[in-house]
Amino acid sequence: MISLSGCSRLTKGSSTIKIAAMSTTESSIMANMIAQLVAHDLDYKTEIISNLGSSTVVHQALVRGDADIAATRYTGTDLTGTLGMDTEKDPEKATEIVTKEFKKRYKQTWFPSYGFSDTYAFMIKSDLAKEKKINDISDLKKIATTAKVGVDSTWMNRKGDGYSSFKEIYGFDFANIYPMQIGLVYDAVETDKMQAVLGYSTDGRIKSYDLKVLEDNKQLFPPYQASMVVNDDLLEKYPKLSEVLHKLDGKISVEEMQNLNYQVDDKLLEPSVVAKNFLEAHDYFEGDN
Repeated sequence: MISLSGCSRLTKGSSTIKIAAMSTTESSIMANMIAQLVAHDLDYKTEIISNLGSSTVVHQALVRGDADIAATRYTGTDLTGTLGMDTEKDPEKATEIVTKEFKKRYKQTWFPSYGFSDTYAFMIKSDLAKEKKINDISDLKKIATTAKVGVDSTWMNRKGDGYSSFKEIYGFDFANIYPMQIGLVYDAVETDKMQAVLGYSTDGRIKSYDLKVLEDNKQLFPPYQASMVVNDDLLEKYPKLSEVLHKLDGKISVEEMQNLNYQVDDKLLEPSVVAKNFLEAHDYFEGDN
């Protein structure tokens, strides 16, 4: 568990604000960014509850009151998973639904997106993309009969945006498709064991291995806009907090998040260092409201 403290000067009482992070590089970076921003602007004590195994575990931690802030929640995941509702492929509508439902069901505030969406994405090596003129998923049809394609095992049978939906929406299939653990697909394409893979759009290895993320030109995948979620009782207890947390609204693009993940996963910097460098480079968003 990582703990980051300010000067312990809370507006009411001496409580510590607890920030829940999943066991992903991305979630850890964002948790550290929230903690450091809060400590910098308000001198509030913060504690990061790290390495939580899934979005479900993070959600339960907030509902139980074991944590106050979820560092990373994703619209597509929570819409069908936590809320048990149908997929919504319009980003604005998806955000509107989760915002309304989290407020009504759990008394939680869904903050605006950080600015990036961490979704499934097909990718290939940049040199192959240039050679075959492949820019979007439809272009994969050019190599569908010859290429080896590595995909997340769970994707094969997913409803709504899995392989069956892919074939229906894009109108072709792959002659050689290999289900595997999602963490293995990047090495597989980097070593040419696979010519195309299905990974995550903000993964740092995209930059490490010079991969090209293909445009989902027929919108197979629903939006997975990333946001923080905060228990309403925390915002009521500390009225100054909301304004500070909103400083992260729309500040991080997909490319920026790829780079932040890359600095941790490839350059081996600590998430806390990467978060601090980002905040300092942007002067802690001085002047934002």
